[in-house]
Amino acid sequence: MKALVSLRNFFRVAAHACMLPALESGEEILVGGQAVMEGVMMRAPHSYCVAVRQADGGIVTTEMPLARMSELYKIYKLPIFRGIGTLYQAMKLGVKALQFSANVALAEQGEPAPEHDAKETPKWAMTASLLFPLAFFIFMYKFLPLYAVTKLARFYPTLSGRLAFNAADGLIRIAIFLGFLYLISRWGDMRRVWEYHGAEHKVVFNFESGQPVTVENAQRFTTFHPRCGTSFLLVVMVISMVVYVFIPFDGFLARFLSRIALLPLVVGLSYELIRYAAKRRGSVLATLTAPGLWLQRITTKPPDDAQAAVAIRALEGAMALEKSQGGQLVIA
Repeated sequence: MKALVSLRNFFRVAAHACMLPALESGEEILVGGQAVMEGVMMRAPHSYCVAVRQADGGIVTTEMPLARMSELYKIYKLPIFRGIGTLYQAMKLGVKALQFSANVALAEQGEPAPEHDAKETPKWAMTASLLFPLAFFIFMYKFLPLYAVTKLARFYPTLSGRLAFNAADGLIRIAIFLGFLYLISRWGDMRRVWEYHGAEHKVVFNFESGQPVTVENAQRFTTFHPRCGTSFLLVVMVISMVVYVFIPFDGFLARFLSRIALLPLVVGLSYELIRYAAKRRGSVLATLTAPGLWLQRITTKPPDDAQAAVAIRALEGAMALEKSQGGQLVIA
């Protein structure tokens, strides 16, 4: 029985890790967050807090200061580069938050938690945790679609053209993404994650509205947010279809390696589009992010009051730490 529980916990953490890009939102000048196991991580410009609901109803938290990537390295102030830096930091922070929530779950089940908590994650463990979702992303959304279209092109010569090839590659990529979202949404454990994801969005909207952040006020807002990672991933896939048309390679290996090499550029361009759309929601470019908002019908669910309270506790922790450091929360 204990072995089955441990195996279940492993798959829960692995599933969360694979969904990190869809669950998180990262933007240096805005409050954002991420759903974790039975909790929420909220971040301010220079701090973050993770709040996790325990089985007995209590809330356990951890918070730490957080330097902006653009303050650490000037290159990340530049367009395109700021998206790369922000996503890297968001993924790194997301792994830390996930590890903390997983440790809380293990402790409640009577299993020994790892020696290092979210504040002291060893570099090798952090590197491995970051590489796992990256490897999953490359395999699922780079290798598999390219391999499938390469095989199909042997039977359908019309796919040999660069435009047709990349269009088919992009459509298969999106189909795999939608299929994976649907399958993982059928898992009961993930519904709790979607609800905490919805709680995070509602509380962020509540904060951005300028109204007092309360459970009652937060519940009035929608769970669909334009800066959500779900929208970001879909934009990445659409931008990829455009960028890959200009790759002057025909062989499978050359195409695959070029896709990996161009990933930072695609991420940077996608980030700029999402950033623009979040500030100008009535613009033409903002309409390109609409499908991502539709997908949030899968990746977000209405939270109950207790889940909204956890998200608020995480926001309060991040804000308190931000204030103690003399920082200001700026709404774009």
